[in-house]
Amino acid sequence: MPGGRTAHSRFKIPINLDNNSMCNIKQQSGAAQLLRLANILIWDESSMAHRQAVEAVDRTLQDITQVRLPFGGKIMVLGGDFRQVLPVVRRGTRAQIVDSSLSLTKKIRLTINMRALADPWFSNFLMRVGDGDEESIEESFIRIPDDMSIPYSEEAKSKDDLINAIFPSLQINGGSSDYIISRAILSTKNEHVDKINDQLIDRFCGEEKVYYSFDEAEDDKNNFYPMEFLNSLNVSGLPPHYLRLKIGCPIILLRNIDPSNGLCNGTRLICKGFQKNVIDAEISVGHHAGKRVFLPRIPLCPSTDDMFPFKLKRKQFPIRLSFAMTINKAQGQTIPNVGIFLPESVFSHGQLYVALSRGISRNNTKILVKPVKDFNQVGVYTSNVVYREVLRDM
Repeated sequence: MPGGRTAHSRFKIPINLDNNSMCNIKQQSGAAQLLRLANILIWDESSMAHRQAVEAVDRTLQDITQVRLPFGGKIMVLGGDFRQVLPVVRRGTRAQIVDSSLSLTKKIRLTINMRALADPWFSNFLMRVGDGDEESIEESFIRIPDDMSIPYSEEAKSKDDLINAIFPSLQINGGSSDYIISRAILSTKNEHVDKINDQLIDRFCGEEKVYYSFDEAEDDKNNFYPMEFLNSLNVSGLPPHYLRLKIGCPIILLRNIDPSNGLCNGTRLICKGFQKNVIDAEISVGHHAGKRVFLPRIPLCPSTDDMFPFKLKRKQFPIRLSFAMTINKAQGQTIPNVGIFLPESVFSHGQLYVALSRGISRNNTKILVKPVKDFNQVGVYTSNVVYREVLRDM
């Protein structure tokens, strides 16, 4: 969004929240003055924000404006889709995830779905999946339409069939940025995504470059953790130690580097050139599509939720390959040709809905499901997790 800011950046929301948190905005600061002058505040994707973050903004605005009304009397427009993935709670139970979600007295459903104009069946199917209304067996398993599913036989062969369906003639078309950025494969976990990315970078033509990270355990005074062990760690939210790239391959940013110029967490780019400590890339989606940028190698630390007994610091480019992405990482993106690889059932609210709704039609959406149960019925079935208590007021 041109001129937009992330909620954490604009409101100075603390990283570690509790039920009494306040934002770090001082009464006499420029940010406070800007908020006093604002008439309307728009918070998109607010359904993914932790309830405590929204409550912290509410308390802060009341404090800044000295008006004891919700959000200091400001008009707050909260946009989002509660059918999508809810706030992430590490190792959280269903009750904890629901508790972390916004609970509004009345949630207004406003659906503006341009896909309905071209493919009304697909749009209606998505709504039924998202609302948990699609016909199911054994409580949560729904049938995938036959024309969208890829038959599962042996894992390697079935995965190749999915890759060939989403990336046909990759070696011939790989030089086209439009071809590369218009397709991706989604899966539930990083381990599945990494295997698909490894397969596709093997097939991809182009000059190859490997970047190794510099890892250290900052508080390891006795050298308990050897370098080989630190290098072997593959942590969610951090780039890999062994980063293998080729000219023309797609990558995705893992950090906000320069949001005003389009370099945000989740931005997809195309590699154009390699230097020792800089990658030349082109932004491929959004308002800044076509802009050439240089990505630096920077020090990165994992979230404190990862519960390591030491503080890991990894100096690496804040990117990963994006031939394949996790479903959560793909939220908010539109991908004309999308493949969905489910070697296991989805495990949280809205994941299947998010995966399916990244595509634009049933013809360009392909799903490979590894059977987890034998239902003795014709068709391909997969679990659809929907927390109805989150949607009950809609």
